[in-house]
Amino acid sequence: MLALFLGAIALSVAVAVYLLGIAIYEPRERVEQRLDQVFRRSAQVASVPVPEDPFLQRAILPLLTNMSRWVIRITPIGWRNSLRHKLILAGNPGGLETGQFLALYSLTIIAFTLSPFLLTRGTDQQMLFAAVGLGFGLLIPDFWLKGRIQTRQGAMRKALPSFLDLLTVSVEAGLGFDAALARVTSREEGPLAEEFQRVLQEIRMGKPRRDALKDLGNRTEVKELSGFVAALVQADQLGVSIGNVLRVQAQQMRRSRRQRAEEAAMKAPIKMLFPLVFFIFPSLFIVLLGPAVIQMVETFGQMMR
Repeated sequence: MLALFLGAIALSVAVAVYLLGIAIYEPRERVEQRLDQVFRRSAQVASVPVPEDPFLQRAILPLLTNMSRWVIRITPIGWRNSLRHKLILAGNPGGLETGQFLALYSLTIIAFTLSPFLLTRGTDQQMLFAAVGLGFGLLIPDFWLKGRIQTRQGAMRKALPSFLDLLTVSVEAGLGFDAALARVTSREEGPLAEEFQRVLQEIRMGKPRRDALKDLGNRTEVKELSGFVAALVQADQLGVSIGNVLRVQAQQMRRSRRQRAEEAAMKAPIKMLFPLVFFIFPSLFIVLLGPAVIQMVETFGQMMR
């Protein structure tokens, strides 16, 4: 209890020092602007104004940004580039940049290492629990990031056939590819629509369509989407009708989705085997054979007497 109390005091002092530093070194113009805004709102509305930004952007992200300035200096360049690529594949969850995620990674490692170390203080297993906590601190952020990547890629694969159908209908209705893409992305939601909106923005800024589409494939690493991009780039080079290419690609995407569903159905019995063996079968044995075992024990007990 004493260790927890001292840890809470240390955390409170650190937060107080951080807030005091922000209050002292914040530019004077921002302070005056904020005060003017507060007094203007208080004169108009009697209620207390509610901050528009969420707590993550108001408190956590500035702290991670300040920590990232020195954390990123001690991180190897190779690991930093790999982590940046993973964050891009995950869609930059929470708006986290590479340095901010490294700072969050460091805080997670420290928290998972110190917590069991302090809770088991005075015992022989103190270092063992600290080592286990260190392992969890190293693995949990990486597993979480990989899960976000798989979820985002799965959402793209699921939305791609319907997206291509709408794009095909729009192109066959007389719209150009860019106009049809803008129409479809304005009506759709999800990571796939966001990625194509980024493609449109890059094209409008002067980037060649071929390069923008290639960057889309490298940015997502979805096999089906990369094949679609390669088909579009090849059609653009050879002068083939985009409508025919879109129709063929839409049919192929639906065929691929049906094959994935059949593959998942074939794997279902194997995946159900482990719950059956370890959870359902023991329960059935207890219910069916339990009374017989009790009767046998009682019978042998009477015979032994």
